[in-house]
Amino acid sequence: MANKNMGKDVLSIVKKKTGKSVSEKDIQKLASGVKPSTVQSEAQLRQLIKQVASLVNVPVSEQTMNELIQAIKSSKMSPNNMEQMMKMLTKK
Repeated sequence: MANKNMGKDVLSIVKKKTGKSVSEKDIQKLASGVKPSTVQSEAQLRQLIKQVASLVNVPVSEQTMNELIQAIKSSKMSPNNMEQMMKMLTKK
């Protein structure tokens, strides 16, 4: 990531949004499996959302999952730009 403080920012956002603490190692492990093709595949996006929900122990309804998938797939961002994705997701 371009910003070395991005990891700490992500952890702060997760804690603020969910009330759950997640380690930087957990985020890195999850992020290491995300590829540009992940953003293009609905099945892979569903799996990623489930993994994130499990990591922070927060249930995600089918409706919310569908909304996240639609927002990600319809966005004009580059699948390679994780920082832009985080900004988009934290606006909710």
